[in-house]
Amino acid sequence: MSKAVLLTEEGLKKLKDELKVLKEDRRHEVIERIQEAVSHGDLSENADYAQAKEEQAFIEGRIQELEDMVKNAQIIEHKSDHNLVSIGSTVSIRMNGKDLKYTIVGANEANPASGKISNESLVGRALLGAKRGDKIPVETPAGKTEYEIINIE
Repeated sequence: MSKAVLLTEEGLKKLKDELKVLKEDRRHEVIERIQEAVSHGDLSENADYAQAKEEQAFIEGRIQELEDMVKNAQIIEHKSDHNLVSIGSTVSIRMNGKDLKYTIVGANEANPASGKISNESLVGRALLGAKRGDKIPVETPAGKTEYEIINIE
């Protein structure tokens, strides 16, 4: 049994869009490249053929991965309870005098540069269940850091 994949509605849409492009466009493009390379004869020394076959393997693997993720998607419900940090919460925190804002998302949507951190990350896991005003110490590879919860949306 596959593990549930936690996603927002937006994240699920992105996965479905990528899957559609791979299945409807990229798959056909690479098949055409393979057929073209085969028409040139000797496949043992045909770099175009080898490269197209590698790309085909990547595309098919990604399609399978995306289909599995979509099939096991569990949509993160944004709770109206803003008293505790949960998956889907947007949290304003203070760290070393600096104010930051993060949204707690599933691992597949995490993108710290855009303010989305995984519920499985050190910081995300530590923030889960915290309340406004809590000071949470987190042991990171860079050392111990304290996060203060300023607001929960």
